[in-house]
Amino acid sequence: MYNPFSLQNKIILVTGASSGIGRAIAIECSRMGATVILTARNKERLQETLLMMEEQEKHLIITADLAQEADIPTLVNSIPSNLDGIVQCAGYAIPKPFQYMLKEDVKGIMNVNFEAPVCLTQLLLKKKRINKKASIVFISSISGVYVSYIAGSLYSASKGAINGIVKGLAIELSAKNIRVNSVNPGMVFTDILKDGVVSQEQLEEDAKKYPLKRYGKPEEIAYGVIYLLSDASSWTTGSNLLIDGGYTLL
Repeated sequence: MYNPFSLQNKIILVTGASSGIGRAIAIECSRMGATVILTARNKERLQETLLMMEEQEKHLIITADLAQEADIPTLVNSIPSNLDGIVQCAGYAIPKPFQYMLKEDVKGIMNVNFEAPVCLTQLLLKKKRINKKASIVFISSISGVYVSYIAGSLYSASKGAINGIVKGLAIELSAKNIRVNSVNPGMVFTDILKDGVVSQEQLEEDAKKYPLKRYGKPEEIAYGVIYLLSDASSWTTGSNLLIDGGYTLL
């Protein structure tokens, strides 16, 4: 059956694949026929992701902490084949008011959310590990691009930087027919929201701010990523795909 969104015969690297959006992306890519290389810090949680995937035997786990500079070349050298797609999903937030931020906070979040994915992409290009007509997808956010929130200025800065570099990379890599895009999700319901820091009542009240009256699901972000990885988006580069349940309309 004809399917322009198929990832059959494509090799896709997914960072941050041990949980949340990264896990959903890895799972959905496998369902669309891709061979997936999963990476994150926690091997046990990567194994959990693998058990949820189609054709488990064809995928590969590489444990790496992208916050550690030495792990980036180790990861690149461990990838057995050239890549048709890269999804840069690893990242985290530090909820802290601006006046209380430490220099270490700035370095930490910019390292993981911006510097690490940029340096990984650069090394893969230098090593010629990215095929022509490949697709690079960064997971960004509506935060720092369309909106922000109290105690979220540092996270917003890191995601705004990602959207900025996507534009420049898309221009520079167009000569190789390599496409570069980002996905900008609104609030997505993941395990992070289940740790009890915010009550269920608070989450439900906040979800009412969205025109569709709910948070997103990780797989709904994954579907957008699959579009950008597939040949269906072969004329799409430098875009920032907004998936936010209508939040930024208000």
